[in-house]
Amino acid sequence: MKSIRRLYFYLVAIISIEIVVWGLVGLLRSIVDDTVSGGADALAQALALILVGVPIFLVHWLWAQRVSARDEEEKSATLRAVFLYAILLATLIPVIQNLLSFIDRSLVEVSGLGVGRAFASFREQTLADNLIAIIMNLIVASYFWNVLRNEWVTLTAPLAGENFSEVRRLSRYIWMLYGLLMTAIGAQQILRFLFYIPGDVLGEMGREVVVNGTALLVIGTPVWIYIWRVIQDSLTDPAEKGSTLRLGILYILALGGVVTVLTTSAMVVDSIITQLLGGDAAFREFVREIGGPISVGVPLGMIWAYYGYWLNRHIESVSDKVREAGMKRIYNYILAFIGLVVSFVGVAILLAFIIDMTTSKAFLMGDENRSGLAAAISSLVVGLPLWLRTWRPMQTEASAQDDLGDHARRSVLRKTYLYLTLFASVIGGMATAVGLVYQIIKFVLTGNAGSDFLNTLLNLIQVLFLFSMVLVYHLRVLREDGASTADALAEKQNQFNVLIVDSGNGFVDTVKAALTKSDSKVQITVTTPTEKPEGNFSAIIVSGALAVNAPEWIRSFNGSRLIVEDEAAGVYWNQDAGQAAQVVQSLAEGQDVRPQSAKGSSAWMYVIYIFAALFALQLLFFLLALGISLVSSGIYN
Repeated sequence: MKSIRRLYFYLVAIISIEIVVWGLVGLLRSIVDDTVSGGADALAQALALILVGVPIFLVHWLWAQRVSARDEEEKSATLRAVFLYAILLATLIPVIQNLLSFIDRSLVEVSGLGVGRAFASFREQTLADNLIAIIMNLIVASYFWNVLRNEWVTLTAPLAGENFSEVRRLSRYIWMLYGLLMTAIGAQQILRFLFYIPGDVLGEMGREVVVNGTALLVIGTPVWIYIWRVIQDSLTDPAEKGSTLRLGILYILALGGVVTVLTTSAMVVDSIITQLLGGDAAFREFVREIGGPISVGVPLGMIWAYYGYWLNRHIESVSDKVREAGMKRIYNYILAFIGLVVSFVGVAILLAFIIDMTTSKAFLMGDENRSGLAAAISSLVVGLPLWLRTWRPMQTEASAQDDLGDHARRSVLRKTYLYLTLFASVIGGMATAVGLVYQIIKFVLTGNAGSDFLNTLLNLIQVLFLFSMVLVYHLRVLREDGASTADALAEKQNQFNVLIVDSGNGFVDTVKAALTKSDSKVQITVTTPTEKPEGNFSAIIVSGALAVNAPEWIRSFNGSRLIVEDEAAGVYWNQDAGQAAQVVQSLAEGQDVRPQSAKGSSAWMYVIYIFAALFALQLLFFLLALGISLVSSGIYN
């Protein structure tokens, strides 16, 4: 209930303060700048925003401050931390954007291009517009910065500091990505200009590209460097160094960089091979064609190299070798799958080219064949080394007959890679087989082969053959993993002695049935609560009711104690203190308490995490493409 109330007040507060800020900005702009923002309509709109927003903000914000002052839980709430850091983002980002607008317009004017060559969204603004927005947002940001600083001083509970630390960490990485994105786009624009007009002195056409890119570098680079330095300096705190967020950001930047570099490299190789095979593009057009991919690949390559280095440093700092190997697998298996797909496509296109040249009389250097051969070679040049470089270490690791090899074979990531490849091979092969059978049946029924029947038939056969090869190879790998894992696990299980304490109600039969279902080979001994058996046991399994009132010999057991949850009267199982607090509150209010599950995250949660990471990677590519497209539209429109 408190969380919902808290969400309502802080959400209304942040929306209303933004309305007030931009209402004040509009009001001052309408007074100072008649050219852009003047007029009765603009004045009326600004006053309406202020008159409506101020009382709503004051009511909700003052309530939040009052409750926070007298309730430690409210003061340390995660939602309060989110609100404070979010309002800083919402006010300081406009400050930077208006500063960027001023610098961009100044640079294009100094270059003699005129304001019309600045970014499209900046062209109609004036210095007064930017100063008003900067000053008003800075005033609000300063107020909430002081509030946040006082919060850090007065936080006492460890959990409160943890809540604020997590939100602060997220805020820092958002700022870092914001500065890095501007820096990357700025570098891309400058490189694009160099390839757009190779060898010429800066001229009238296209000069705004390098000027606008410089403006992005002037603003984005200091933001990125400063925030990244703050993040690096905070690594003295173990919580910061070991945070999942940091690891996820490093993975996204490293993977995003390498995938972009591979993609742009394939595009460049394709253009070069096409030209070597007799392409008729002029030198100027050829340079422009490769300039686009190079201008994107170089900045992202630098991001890959830099953050890949820090990712390796982060992984190597892990003391647990098993966990370190698992962290490396994430990187390698994603790239291995990408390399496999690209290699498959390259081989398929190459075989299709050979079939086309064999079954037809097309000239080797024709545009269509030249394009196909160039695409095949570029795909193989990029994809095959990538797959071999990432797959072979993973296969070597899984072949080792030791604990690391055992963990590698049982890895969820390895199983995901293998089964995903098998799934794609089966479905792709099935679809290709359907097309092949269709062509054959159609020919048998109609007797009309058509001019391209042989070509189509051979292409379907070669694609089906490739799918079959991929399927057979990975199925063999999966079977080898299963055989090695089964032998290693069976040996370990045979040496493991488990003691089951019979508490009645079919408890022993239930546990034995579960062990049998999991094909367990452990050695089982059954006893009663009153009898202490002789021998050494690695683990003991008891019911929850017995664990609450266990005899002395069970309480003093030195091995692993496994407690099976049951529904004993008056016993409620809770995962943490928060859940226990909710149960206590329900009991105090006379409510019925349902049995709480003590189970952890299921395997499906790990699948969700993987897809969430892939979605985050896709989102990063989308934001980068969006930024480049916006810059390009602002330049050429």
